[in-house]
Amino acid sequence: MFPLIGKTIIFDNFPDPSDTWEITETIGKGTYGKVFKVLNKKNGQKAAVKILDPIHDIDEEIEAEYNILKALSDHPNVVRFYGIYFKKDKVNGDKLWLVLELCNGGSVTDLVKGFLKRGERMSEPLIAYILHEALMGLQHLHNNKTIHRDVKGNNILLTTEGGVKLVDFGVSAQLTSTRHRRNTSVGTPFWMAPEVIACEQQLDTTYDARCDTWSLGITAIELGDGDPPLADLHPMRALFKIPRSDD
Repeated sequence: MFPLIGKTIIFDNFPDPSDTWEITETIGKGTYGKVFKVLNKKNGQKAAVKILDPIHDIDEEIEAEYNILKALSDHPNVVRFYGIYFKKDKVNGDKLWLVLELCNGGSVTDLVKGFLKRGERMSEPLIAYILHEALMGLQHLHNNKTIHRDVKGNNILLTTEGGVKLVDFGVSAQLTSTRHRRNTSVGTPFWMAPEVIACEQQLDTTYDARCDTWSLGITAIELGDGDPPLADLHPMRALFKIPRSDD
């Protein structure tokens, strides 16, 4: 078998996770894989692991997520990165493990849904706190020439200490000195900025980090109302309507 190689990384070189981490519980799904709670066999530390499905064809998105986590997780509002592992499995296919900080508080979407189930709404001071902390995380990314591109309530997690963390960099993009803008239409429909959606139809259309600001604004509405605008529409219909909305 040929070594598993990304553009700059030989993934075969990473250690086997079985020596250090044990899966204890399923948490959910991320952009490119399932997420589990794990326990460090050596020191008892709890963490989360995103296990990326069989990856003989390495997507540049997976490598970009690894590079972003490795370089930018040293910020209080970005999920902390504990390491990458490579598990060989001849039966089910080789997998990458991205081990991350465990955010036991769940997502802010879960939080607002919980309020609504009790017939309550999230208070404005709490919404302001979450948005401020998320903005600090985005500022850190943008200062380091990185666009998240999928900002939404489900990608803003809470710790039990009240920390606010940006997560899921599966579709994030890194800008360079020669490429200050992007032209790929990615994200979650209801939160996508008009200029990002436009890239699907207009190949000469580009966007920059300000698209994250739009998405955070939509997230503010989500936190207040429980859903983003146009949530009652089919996602494809929303993609058509957002760039044309006068509201």
